[in-house]
Amino acid sequence: MIIKVLGKGCKNCDNLADAARKAAAELNLDATVEKVTDLDIIVEYGVMRTPALVVDDKLVLQGKLPSVDALKKLLA
Repeated sequence: MIIKVLGKGCKNCDNLADAARKAAAELNLDATVEKVTDLDIIVEYGVMRTPALVVDDKLVLQGKLPSVDALKKLLA
């Protein structure tokens, strides 16, 4: 599983990446978390608000910083 956190590198983006790593670890997922700051790539996903979360090339969340438990539900 490839998880991408899209954003310009703000604190919320960092927090989302950390929470995604924790959620994936708690679910024992074989996942890689990548941070994407390139605006052209972010726009390609149709993101209007950051941070955004992409799982296996599917946009699943934008403009929010969910809890680890909420992320586990998205990843499961």
